[in-house]
Amino acid sequence: MTRLVDRGALVGAGVGVGMALVIGVSFLLVIPVEPIYWLLAPLAGLLIGYYANGRSERRSGPWPRILVNGVFAGAVTGLALAALLLGVKALFFAADNGYRDGSLGAPLSCRPGAECVYARYLAQDGGPARLESAGITDVATFSAFYWSQQLATAGTLLMVSTVGSLVGAVLYWCYAGARRRDGLARGSRRAIHAPDDYAGDLRGTPVHDRATRGIHPVIVCIGGAGHG
Repeated sequence: MTRLVDRGALVGAGVGVGMALVIGVSFLLVIPVEPIYWLLAPLAGLLIGYYANGRSERRSGPWPRILVNGVFAGAVTGLALAALLLGVKALFFAADNGYRDGSLGAPLSCRPGAECVYARYLAQDGGPARLESAGITDVATFSAFYWSQQLATAGTLLMVSTVGSLVGAVLYWCYAGARRRDGLARGSRRAIHAPDDYAGDLRGTPVHDRATRGIHPVIVCIGGAGHG
């Protein structure tokens, strides 16, 4: 156990980085569909926030540690997702040589890099007017504007991943508390129920409890498992 987070949270953060790499390669390079990347970011955070505490075996709390574990692992995952997005953007920004499909016209006449990206935006319908309205008049102002937007996007990606991990940590806290109380309740019932109540159940769970055993933790979670 470390001073601020559990060792399981460190493992969870590493798993989150690996997950970010898989998502980034899949949906930024192999099949470049950026909206899917955005959709998966909070889901990845949620899973890692839950996993970090499961790996740490934090069933007994305390709840602040559960939240810190989840948010830490989720923030590292979000940083990895943001860094991958910026890295891919930088790669294509620097490698743009002005090539265009023949149906769009001849290749752009420009120097590779920022100048070609700027020329590509100018070549769009209404491009010059939109750029001028944003105060962009040359390659330098375009580059500054472009990267300020990309950094803001990366910051938003980090935020949604971290919020997702917080939700995952809360779900773990809620479910673990429900399971803990369920175990205590079953233990107390063992002391007062007659042996006949356990007929046919080798694990010692009362027969009348078996039908609701899987539902009870969820009900307690929704009803406020954090009170324990």
